[in-house]
Amino acid sequence: MLVPDRMAELWQSVEAGQMSPEDCVSEQEVLLKPYRAEWTKALLCDEETDLRSSLLREVAAYYHASDSADIDRACDSAVDTLKSEWDKTVDSRQRSSVESFYETKTHIYDLMNWHTLRDDSGPLAYVVALQIARAHSVRSCLDFGSGVGSGGLLFCHADIDTTLADISTTLLDFARWRFDRRRLRARFVNLKDTPLPESSFDMILAMDVFEHLVDPVEVVQQLWRAMKPGGLLFARIHAAIDPSHPQHIVEDFGPTFARMEELGLIERWRDRSLWGHLLFQKCGSPN
Repeated sequence: MLVPDRMAELWQSVEAGQMSPEDCVSEQEVLLKPYRAEWTKALLCDEETDLRSSLLREVAAYYHASDSADIDRACDSAVDTLKSEWDKTVDSRQRSSVESFYETKTHIYDLMNWHTLRDDSGPLAYVVALQIARAHSVRSCLDFGSGVGSGGLLFCHADIDTTLADISTTLLDFARWRFDRRRLRARFVNLKDTPLPESSFDMILAMDVFEHLVDPVEVVQQLWRAMKPGGLLFARIHAAIDPSHPQHIVEDFGPTFARMEELGLIERWRDRSLWGHLLFQKCGSPN
């Protein structure tokens, strides 16, 4: 059983008065322990044993930074820095303006800090996706909006043929560097100038991507074309305006879900307890 499903059961026990909220939270940490272990094993570098230290040292090595404290501060302040950069430079009505925002290296600080799991277990949704991939004998995977490449590393370590795609050259270059230093192979697609190959992937991941998109309906169509018949889409599609994250620009996913239904993307699973991800399967022909 996937951890989100087990947690949904446990919260039902809390609501029924059969378990205390404190015991439920404690049990959640126990259930997530193997997820943390698999995530950490895939991301650690060299002889490192601490995930946060390893990830921040990677950033320092990439930027040839001698003072790790500077990297630590940049990572800790990345959310505020990104908000400031957005407010100063972005016109959310212009696609080119939005896309240019993702070239700032602050995104590397932000994502690598998030992937340390220090403040948020959200990245462990990638491990849920990997469990689903194993259950469905997935052999090829596209990480759409791959960011710094951590999810791609996880899937590559699981011997799944992995492709990483992003709109940001800055992020793709960093992700490629991370793969190279581990001597791991993957394909990289710069979405600025290269379309996704058609009918190529058993599974597509879109982790915390849709809320950033200028045209999510168009992207759904691109992903549908890239999936093999019967392929899977694992995604978080949730509109929640957050003043601290102005780059989350989509307020209504109604048209997106409507287009998914027209395309024959059928919901197969939903995380109702932890991070809110959805699993869809490509079935039939579009209406």
